[in-house]
Amino acid sequence: MKTKQLRLYGAGDARLEEYELPPLGKDEILARVVSDSLCMSSYKAYVQGAEHKRVPNNLAQNPIVLGHEFCGEIIEVSEKWKGKYQAGDRFVIQPALHDPVTFQTVGYSFTYIGGCATYVIVPDILIESGCLLPYHGNAYFYGSLAEPMSCIAGAFHASYHVKMGTYEHIMGIKRGGSLALLAAAGPMGMGALDYALHADIQPSRIVVTDMDKRRLARMQALYPPEEAAKHGVELLFRDMSQYDAPIDELLTCNENCGYDDVMVFAANRVVVEQGDKILGLDGCLNFFAGPTDTAFEASANYYNIHYTGAHMLGTSGGNVQDMVECIALMEAGRINPAGMITHVGGLNASLEATAHFPQISGGKKLIYTGIDMPLTAIEDFAELGKNDVFYRGLNEIVKNNHNVWCKQAEDYLLGKQGKRGK
Repeated sequence: MKTKQLRLYGAGDARLEEYELPPLGKDEILARVVSDSLCMSSYKAYVQGAEHKRVPNNLAQNPIVLGHEFCGEIIEVSEKWKGKYQAGDRFVIQPALHDPVTFQTVGYSFTYIGGCATYVIVPDILIESGCLLPYHGNAYFYGSLAEPMSCIAGAFHASYHVKMGTYEHIMGIKRGGSLALLAAAGPMGMGALDYALHADIQPSRIVVTDMDKRRLARMQALYPPEEAAKHGVELLFRDMSQYDAPIDELLTCNENCGYDDVMVFAANRVVVEQGDKILGLDGCLNFFAGPTDTAFEASANYYNIHYTGAHMLGTSGGNVQDMVECIALMEAGRINPAGMITHVGGLNASLEATAHFPQISGGKKLIYTGIDMPLTAIEDFAELGKNDVFYRGLNEIVKNNHNVWCKQAEDYLLGKQGKRGK
């Protein structure tokens, strides 16, 4: 089977290549990738190459396939897995094997499987680990968003509190407590807000901050405080660039009390230290953002750690259970992470988009691997549609869906196969 894949050979050396996959092994599965959501983590792998914790040292001889947020269709099942999987089944991948020695992860460590590809071979180790998950959703892009949402679910589950006088960790954010999402108007912060509002454990107050007024306005339009109030949650948005004393403003938003839970979505020292300073009694700070600087540091108030039980942790990725949960939440219509997507393109756009990820503003960049299409901002569809029938059709669809990507837009795009008629 001939495939086209974005393969990493070394730091800053990724190539979009077409080649013949090896014959399917007796314990492997051949699959077609339909959609892949690009992630900042792939950019980190691209920049660091073999220096990345999850990337093997022999990249030059055995390149890996980039991309780990993907959804597709099973094409062929080897003898070992017949009966459990069958051709035509849709799937998603939980990319992390959680091996503390090798740190093997799809999109960083494997030669024949990754999201930026047309066809992939799913190795036995992934299937045995339960990482090949069935997906029954009606749109592929939701399957691609299951992985980033699972990372968010994992962060919420990993946060914890301790009942005073005991040593028992009560896992999860505090039910009915206060939650601050700092530097959170990007796609992962948006997903975190969606999850906080609609998952099983909800806070009573959520404060979302960012320095980008435009991104905050879009987020508030997608998640209006009036809608949050219907779920019993007071939702506040704050543009921190407007405040000379941001700590005071954050505490004022929470009735001059410290927060039960704080999640930080930027590897920025100022933001991390803001989070530390607004923690309350038994407050938990989750440093969600993954820094590229291996020497990244921020100060913490150890007086509070000692006397108020403030605690800090970091999470990277989710697990199989997190992904199963998020798929179920999406299939039930309880969460809708489609608003995370701001750009759409074909596999031909994956290399440039990955290599220049930090310079491309907006949220998630969604790649449909079977088509050719420049990476295009959804907000640009209207202007492009003035002279292009293809974009005109896409614009009409998303305009009728509050300018958010949707199944109808996906069906239109895949039906047109990326050929822009004029």
